[in-house]
Amino acid sequence: MTSPRSLLEMAEHVAQTIKGKHHIETVVIGAVALASHNYVRYTQDIDLGTTADFQTLRAIKDTLEFSGYRVSLREANHEDPLGGVLDIRGECGLIQIVSFADKFPAVISDALSASTVSVRQSSPLKVVPIPHLVVLKLYAGGLKSKADIVELLLRNPEANLGEIEALCQKYRIKGFSEIQAELNGNEP
Repeated sequence: MTSPRSLLEMAEHVAQTIKGKHHIETVVIGAVALASHNYVRYTQDIDLGTTADFQTLRAIKDTLEFSGYRVSLREANHEDPLGGVLDIRGECGLIQIVSFADKFPAVISDALSASTVSVRQSSPLKVVPIPHLVVLKLYAGGLKSKADIVELLLRNPEANLGEIEALCQKYRIKGFSEIQAELNGNEP
């Protein structure tokens, strides 16, 4: 069974390696980010968002393989909302580096600038802020992402809905008004 602590340490090592060798920063997205914002749900991996382009992902793959990880690189096609994904496997589990380069890099860059939360004290892993996490979930689409947003906001009643709405408008992401209506018990 995968040890969450070992997987977290692996993710920290991967993030530090990427930053040190390639000057590329990552931000925690996905279920671990949800957990950092009070919504814990089952996951078997850690997802890191980045703005690294595909050529840089190839170089990162080589670096991580040299460090002893098993790494596979999935290239995006023209219909894919992502810019490629690195699957990094170690003894303790899976880390996915999800690139938003050429697709939606601004949200990752802005999340890195706005992040004030780490996954644990003194960790180099920054966690995507709630507004940016909502935008990423809306961008991903689907019922699971919508359910994640609802649960995230129910567990964070202090979340600034106006800030989330403004960020959705900035990035031209639709669907947040329907979620707000659902949270308020109104029909969308």
